[in-house]
Amino acid sequence: EPQFYALLLQGLELDPAELPAQMDTSKWPELKELFADVFVRRTRDEWTEIFGGTDACVTPVLTFAEAETDEHLTARGDFVDIDGITQHASAPRFSRTPPQQPSAPAREAVNIDDLWR
Repeated sequence: EPQFYALLLQGLELDPAELPAQMDTSKWPELKELFADVFVRRTRDEWTEIFGGTDACVTPVLTFAEAETDEHLTARGDFVDIDGITQHASAPRFSRTPPQQPSAPAREAVNIDDLWR
């Protein structure tokens, strides 16, 4: 959507007049490369700060440990504790048809090499 794209370009400090048209799919590989070149110039946390509080549809990729303490995710109740193990809650969640709670993970030790045999 144009309004979100405009905010993305603003955060990336790119001039839309110097870029191919947003909806020209033949130019998307070029835009992808340009965006990648810009994103590697800063850390994830710097981009989080730049885009925080905007509607640019940019959000960091979090580790599970980071996600467990994320203000937005915890406010939504996205995590549940089952038998002392934090898990992601079932999704989607509808008001009239609540999902079943996930079951606890297996407690047995698994040798990762056995999974590929």
